Amino acid sequence: MDLEGRSQLHAWVEGRVQGVGFRYFVRQQVAALPISGWVRNLADGRVELIAEGRQTDLESLLKTLRQGPRGSQVTEVQVEWGMAKGEFQGFSVRPTG
Repeated sequence: MDLEGRSQLHAWVEGRVQGVGFRYFVRQQVAALPISGWVRNLADGRVELIAEGRQTDLESLLKTLRQGPRGSQVTEVQVEWGMAKGEFQGFSVRPTG
């Protein structure tokens, strides 16, 4: 896999983000984009995700994360950027971690 021009977004989303279909909303948002990675609920009520792709696609995803699906209320998104590692195949919803 060619990782040139690809980045990694690691984000933690806070607010009313569990029980509102947030993980499946994220999976739907990345379905049309060349983004790989995963999303999961955390025991503390946040949603965590790691996504790899082009910087512009990840920035678009980040904007969508800040809005969230209907019924959610995002209060904060913590973000760490890094270099893509190419370790994911597709995009998945993982069990609560």
